[in-house]
Amino acid sequence: MEQNRFAAAFKQNAIWLVFIIEIAIFWYFNPKFLSLPNIINISRQVSYYGIASIGMTFVILIAGIDLSIASIVVLVNVVCAYLMMNMGWNMWLAILVSIAMATLIGVLNGFMVSTIGIPAIIATFASQTIFRGLAYILSGGLPIPDVLRYAPEVGLNGDPALGFFARWTLNHWSIFPRTGIGLIPVCAIIMVICFAVGSFILNKSYFGRYFYAIGGNEEASELSGIRVSKMKYLIYALSGFFAGLAGIIVLSRTGSAQASSLVGFEFEVITCVVLGGVSVAGGIGHMSGVIAGVLIIGSLKSGMVMMNVSEYTQMVVQGLVLAIAVGFDCFSKKRQAS
Repeated sequence: MEQNRFAAAFKQNAIWLVFIIEIAIFWYFNPKFLSLPNIINISRQVSYYGIASIGMTFVILIAGIDLSIASIVVLVNVVCAYLMMNMGWNMWLAILVSIAMATLIGVLNGFMVSTIGIPAIIATFASQTIFRGLAYILSGGLPIPDVLRYAPEVGLNGDPALGFFARWTLNHWSIFPRTGIGLIPVCAIIMVICFAVGSFILNKSYFGRYFYAIGGNEEASELSGIRVSKMKYLIYALSGFFAGLAGIIVLSRTGSAQASSLVGFEFEVITCVVLGGVSVAGGIGHMSGVIAGVLIIGSLKSGMVMMNVSEYTQMVVQGLVLAIAVGFDCFSKKRQAS
């Protein structure tokens, strides 16, 4: 019994060992990898991956998929920038409307998957195509630049208020000034809060128990009284919401909205989630593993850049990581079934 318990605990936490080994390897080849500026840069980079991965975790837990999140992020970028730059909207109002729009797109995905019965991969691929096209139409196929500079609101010390989400740090409020803690980006704090909320939903709420139940056996869940259809609406709405929030952080970080950006982002988020131990078959996974998966992918991308690995080689490596993660999950399922 103790041996089985130890094996289960090791399997659940092995992903963190992989993360430590990865950090050690990159640090060995480039000691600057663990420098404070690079750690801060990684925290900014993984913030929007991490936030988007929370919604994707919920979707994959019920054996679904959401291929539309990249298009949602891009559309949120374009809509929010357009409302502020072209229509002079208040920044916070533009952000709220953009995130509400992203949530409604998630509801639309839930409607197609749950009510109409379209397979999730087809429904969300259709959404991906539609809303990427709408982003091109709204922006005229051109970037909307200098959003930070020309947005209506100005923040602390003259810094653009939109920069709050990705460029501001605790030093903006003189919290822990001139220390490493004071350099923590706000976007990293937002990501931590979102992970805490996601973990609470999965571990402490009946919604989380329903997510696991639906992923384990949808028909049995329906027979036990769970309203599977409504749960799917909720799950895809949450995926849209977190993708929308990630979109605001991307806009704050880049300072421009481009309809052609973030191609393949959805597959990188899926890699983070699956690498973190969430089964593509549904019903299995923990938010702590997803956090490790996000950190591994973020560190991998940063480490390869510091080692001057070409962009095309990085694509190969990330594809291999996804294939290995899914392959390991399928292999584990076969062993349990045999």
